[in-house]
Amino acid sequence: MNVFQGRRRRATSSSNTSPDVTSLPSLSGSASPPNTGVDISSTDYAHRRRELMRMMSDLKSMGAEALIDLPSVVVIGGQSAGKSSLVEAVSGINVPRDSGTCTRCPMECTMSSHATSWSCSITLRKSFDDNGRDLPRTETVPFGRTITDRSEVEVWLRRAQSAILNPNIPYSSFYTKTIEELRNTRNTLKFSRNVVCVSIEDPDATDLSFYDLPGLIQNEEAETVALVKSLSEHYTKKENTIILTTIPMSDDMENQQSMSLARAADPDGKRTIGVLTKPDTLGVGAINQRRKWVEIIEGRSEDHTLRHGFYCVRLPDDAERTQRLSRAESQRRAAEYFDTTAPWNGVADRSRFGIPGFVSDVSRLLIQLIEESLPRLREDIDKLLAQCNKDFDALPPPLANDPQIEVLGRVNAFCDVFKSFVNGSHEDKRLAQRNRALYAIFKRDVRGTAPDFRPFEEPEECPPLDDTEGKMTLTERDPGVKVMGIYDISKVIQESIAWELPNNVPYQAKANLIAEFVKLWVAPSERCLAEINDVLDQVINTLINIHFGRFKVLEGYVGNLIRIQVDICKALAKKAVKTALDLESTPYYTQNTHYLQTLSEKWLAYYKVVRHRRKISREDGVEMIGVPYDREPRELIALRALAQAGYGPLSIPDLARLLPPDPYEKELIVMADIRAYYHVAYKRIIDHVPLTIEHALHHALAEQLSQSLLTSLLTDVASGPNFSDRMNELVSEDPSIAQRRTSLSTRKQRLSDIRRRLMTFGNSV
Repeated sequence: MNVFQGRRRRATSSSNTSPDVTSLPSLSGSASPPNTGVDISSTDYAHRRRELMRMMSDLKSMGAEALIDLPSVVVIGGQSAGKSSLVEAVSGINVPRDSGTCTRCPMECTMSSHATSWSCSITLRKSFDDNGRDLPRTETVPFGRTITDRSEVEVWLRRAQSAILNPNIPYSSFYTKTIEELRNTRNTLKFSRNVVCVSIEDPDATDLSFYDLPGLIQNEEAETVALVKSLSEHYTKKENTIILTTIPMSDDMENQQSMSLARAADPDGKRTIGVLTKPDTLGVGAINQRRKWVEIIEGRSEDHTLRHGFYCVRLPDDAERTQRLSRAESQRRAAEYFDTTAPWNGVADRSRFGIPGFVSDVSRLLIQLIEESLPRLREDIDKLLAQCNKDFDALPPPLANDPQIEVLGRVNAFCDVFKSFVNGSHEDKRLAQRNRALYAIFKRDVRGTAPDFRPFEEPEECPPLDDTEGKMTLTERDPGVKVMGIYDISKVIQESIAWELPNNVPYQAKANLIAEFVKLWVAPSERCLAEINDVLDQVINTLINIHFGRFKVLEGYVGNLIRIQVDICKALAKKAVKTALDLESTPYYTQNTHYLQTLSEKWLAYYKVVRHRRKISREDGVEMIGVPYDREPRELIALRALAQAGYGPLSIPDLARLLPPDPYEKELIVMADIRAYYHVAYKRIIDHVPLTIEHALHHALAEQLSQSLLTSLLTDVASGPNFSDRMNELVSEDPSIAQRRTSLSTRKQRLSDIRRRLMTFGNSV
């Protein structure tokens, strides 16, 4: 704020002169009063000043203060600081006075010198509700008639404040109340942020507008003290606010709460003006106090420095107020006091004393502030209007289609999009991708159920054999898988013998071993289906919100129908997965005999080789640590020798045929057959379960959903008493959206009006 950057000239010691304390910034441009010695009320400056003040009044009535930082002047001070007397001296009207807290809402006083006779009008500007929250639109209501008798102003101000504090009572009911009746009124609100606006037409006044706030208090209830302080902070914190703080000279500056509050809002003192009151309360013997105050007025106090300095005013005392002195007489007496009383008559800058110089300087400062702020105000309004338009455009437009067309169109669109999600043709691939990831986990879990056969007498002492190459070990094994050695398999065979011929392994033995890993597939399948269901629910809920969320009634109704159908398909999918698992129970069967035979031979050869390797290692006195083929030099030497002799190409499993008969041959064969069958069934189940889920759940839902929804919807709605009303109900707009649209529309109109007023100002002067 350049207007607050005026330089302060330091005082110089002189017996005849005092420093030019705080020269208010030289007012440049058309707002500056020409220094020609003529009556400025008839100059272009005066005309522009009136137009600026009128524009500020219009903007406030539009509620602009709640949106942008309008330039303003605010008067604060303690209860006994002479604030009310200052307001009366500046405005020329009497304000309500009572013991305790009298002012309980802000009063805006606007003075204009354009009229030829004195008059006063009061309006109520309501920008906040009963709880202090912003209203969507500021309401400005005329209060009572135009006042032409100054003596009536006080009672009308009391009436206006009571109307503000009792918002549920018609304003007109306060028009005839007496002061005594008003004092006895039990107000609904203790304080209010809504404003009593006083517009004064006075040919003897200086064009000025300011807010008078409730006096700061300390000896009241904590809640009341906090409310008054909060109200003052609300006004003083704004960067475009000039703070006038009243300071009684009968007390130390350090004790003034208003100065503390002003410093908190304006630490550098760029926009604070001190108004020193009650100089006549300093006795003749208060020499040190008087000297200290003179230093402050002259700008020589290092502890109390303000960019625009301090003014000293003598205000009418109680006796003079009862005489109802004219403004001219009050100012004459004050001027006589300052001109004849030491040490005030020794200060060179006489504009620092009395109401006229103070009001004139503050008026010029406010006008300059308004002029310099106009470009920024226009810029701020443009930004707010652009954001408002953006927010408004982001809302869904009001319903334009026939309700039935709207409902059916949204249902069909939902079904089409869901089908594209299922087919993977939609641009959002997350359903397919997340399901594929879950199927991969299912595959890993089923792989972890592989039989853990170790063809040794002490299987726990050997590492697991998870593939025929000896190069892979399962990192995640199902806890239900048991380690089984030669003796364990032999026991299973023995327990299964019935009337088989000698040397025949009972089929039941193999069936029992197969059943051990097949039963472990139930848990991974159920987990997979449950997680797939969770993903489906998330997708369904998202699509429901996208397609029906604008209409909450429709969203709830159609969403319920959709979820019913989803639950039906979930139940069918669960049944289908169980059927798929049941197919892996008896009979244990495959037509993939070539793959089964090949795997069985590989596993049998592998089991024989590792048993032989372990036997050789023990004979050599070396315990076998691992079983990878490339670490067995004897077998590699043998293969090279056979290759050189023309027998090849051969692999290590081929050497198993050269091994002598194993006493546990049939147990090894059972192990090999079961491992081979596991791999056949494993490859079958890891495809069968995912495909079953996809078809029984996703594809079935996608195919049935449209017909099911439309049938349920039309049957239900048509069965009601009024089809049209039900359709209208389904697409009734969410009240919050309608409220938001209305609020933004009101705000948009409000901002447009404010912008128009700001933009047309230059054309009106």
